[in-house]
Amino acid sequence: MKNILKIIATFGLLVSLSSCWGDKTKPNYQYMPDMYKSVGYETYTENPNYKNGMTSQNPMAGTIARGQVPFEYPNSIEGYEAAKASLTNPYELNEINLENGKKMYGIYCISCHGDVGAGNGVLVQREKFLGVPNYKDREITSGSIYHVIMYGRNLMGSHSSQLTVKERWQVTMYVEQLRTELLK
Repeated sequence: MKNILKIIATFGLLVSLSSCWGDKTKPNYQYMPDMYKSVGYETYTENPNYKNGMTSQNPMAGTIARGQVPFEYPNSIEGYEAAKASLTNPYELNEINLENGKKMYGIYCISCHGDVGAGNGVLVQREKFLGVPNYKDREITSGSIYHVIMYGRNLMGSHSSQLTVKERWQVTMYVEQLRTELLK
């Protein structure tokens, strides 16, 4: 019995070692050759697998890119006025949201708007930007603040790529709090 096991083990070892030698220029059998040698298409080149014959496809109508939330107010004066009149903050005004809003404000807004929203940040003091508004001098609402963070306005650029939707609303909450303190 022990001899039979030794013979089987030796035979298995010889078969496995024999696979290491042989003609390497001849490929082995390929049961699914399209998996081994797939056709690679360059971006913006012809591709017979699609109806329009192109590799790069447009997204389907009505789809939303991953991580993006649609914003129905356009980047225009009319969109700004509509957001100012009707857009409200969907998040609860609480300490956690205000704290994160303060943190994001300190990163993205304080250099121009200043620590209390008076429009006297470091860049204004160094005269890099002039005319940054004081929050108490403007008729602003949560909708208008969010719209400006989303698209930018005048010299201020958009911050929609730096801040998530929730962070934009948290900054909006914090700016409203600063404005309330300035009006006292």
